[in-house]
Amino acid sequence: MSTDYIYKDLTYKIIGILYEVHKELGAVHKEIIYHKAVAIALDNRKIPFSEEKSIDVKYKGKKIGVYRPDFIIDDKVILEIKVAPAITKAMRDQVYYYAKGTRYKLVLLANFGTSKVGIKRLIHT
Repeated sequence: MSTDYIYKDLTYKIIGILYEVHKELGAVHKEIIYHKAVAIALDNRKIPFSEEKSIDVKYKGKKIGVYRPDFIIDDKVILEIKVAPAITKAMRDQVYYYAKGTRYKLVLLANFGTSKVGIKRLIHT
């Protein structure tokens, strides 16, 4: 199995939720509004998740900080929500390094600030 398709079924469901939320709410709200809508959609589909769970970030086996992602879904996928004109390299780099410093291999970065929801899939192996 290629790592490009890690957690394929789960990510397909998450991406469907992101499109559904954006279709209903559009691109005009603050991040917290999308966060709450995504939580409701995950709950309605009985997909387990935690919100803003503290995760230790480690360097060479030592804790150097704490990261609190928007969501950890099914204890497998980190979901970060943004509202911006575009997903920037700095945003991608930030969430990639979050994953690099934790045990999670996959991060979905969702941007609700444009006419079509932008989704970046970042894998750390």
